[in-house]
Amino acid sequence: MLEPSHNNELPVIPGKRYFTIGEVSELCNVKPHVLRYWEQEFPQLKPVKRRGNRRYYQRQDVLMIREIRSLLYEQGYTIGGARLQLSEEQSKDSKSLDPQVIKHLRMELEEVMDILRD
Repeated sequence: MLEPSHNNELPVIPGKRYFTIGEVSELCNVKPHVLRYWEQEFPQLKPVKRRGNRRYYQRQDVLMIREIRSLLYEQGYTIGGARLQLSEEQSKDSKSLDPQVIKHLRMELEEVMDILRD
């Protein structure tokens, strides 16, 4: 198990679109075999797989891995507890939409419907 360290001590994520498993390993201070294991344990973590089954992680994947790392190594969660915590956070995020955002989306959808009717 890695020594506990803080995510703010991790390297800055470069402005690339895709990262290899080696790059993500360095960015998150987690070994590649651990990343592959976490893919099996956390349904939120789904890197793009291309030729030869190579994994390519996107920025949101790197952020998710850093969150998982924090839950496991710094906050002391078990794999099951971390999985539950992440799913609860996602359900809170999906339920707590700002009323102003909803109103704006509704107006945009109504405009699109008007355009389609013409």
